[in-house]
Amino acid sequence: MAVYAIGDIQGCYEELRQLLDLLHFDPVHDRVLFTGDLVNRGPDSLSVLRFVRSLGERAVTVLGNHDLHLLAIAAGVRHTKKNDTLAAILAAPDRDELLDWLRRRPLAHRDAETGWLLIHAGLVPQWSGEQALVLAREVERVLASSEAGEFYRNMYGDQPCRWEDDLAGWPRLRFITNVLTRTRYCRPDGTLDFTENGAPSDTLPPLLPWFRVAGRRSADDRVVFGHWSTLGYLRENGVLALDGGCLWGGLLVAARLDQVQPAPVTLACGAKQPIGTP
Repeated sequence: MAVYAIGDIQGCYEELRQLLDLLHFDPVHDRVLFTGDLVNRGPDSLSVLRFVRSLGERAVTVLGNHDLHLLAIAAGVRHTKKNDTLAAILAAPDRDELLDWLRRRPLAHRDAETGWLLIHAGLVPQWSGEQALVLAREVERVLASSEAGEFYRNMYGDQPCRWEDDLAGWPRLRFITNVLTRTRYCRPDGTLDFTENGAPSDTLPPLLPWFRVAGRRSADDRVVFGHWSTLGYLRENGVLALDGGCLWGGLLVAARLDQVQPAPVTLACGAKQPIGTP
């Protein structure tokens, strides 16, 4: 049995199926973890949702920012944006079943077999992996409840931007959500910054990629994440970044997590053959 992780799909259904074929993925014996952002901007988000849901317990996906955006639109809290490609989902006959399934996905997941922590975006240095899982459950309980609509109304915004143990109410849930679904950079004290989304080589101090902050409490966790297409595939000090920017003509990236040194398998957008490590 193999355990794979796959980076952001964002509606690139054909590439997903081609990549799984290249992996010789067996849905009876293998498992696959998705880093979130199953939907939006790509050509066939509806097929992606239906397919991942059909895998049942053989697949786990965490929620990404685009997944939450879809849920907020469906709840009537937000409007679609110019480049959104969500209309087919919103008009689908199985829309309600798909959206109910999606809103019950976790924001963080620890794979019991391999020990990898699966998130969409990042962590703040004040959190250990276990604390991130506990805090994610706070948001997940609200998403699965009758308060989900009110959560979507209060989900947006960049404040608060630094973790405090006594954060409460919607600001607390907003911060947790922002960390797990939007974070790329923060300052050494853990203050979040959402103004930069480029590659680390193009970003000046004091901003640091969240996984390079000295003394972060999650340093002993192995963390697999997506969200950061300008970062691409990266394996560094226990973290594994898998968003190869397939949506933008880049790569859809997978890695086998049950290996000591996970090696990537990548598929260029629209390609039929693997092309190696980006």
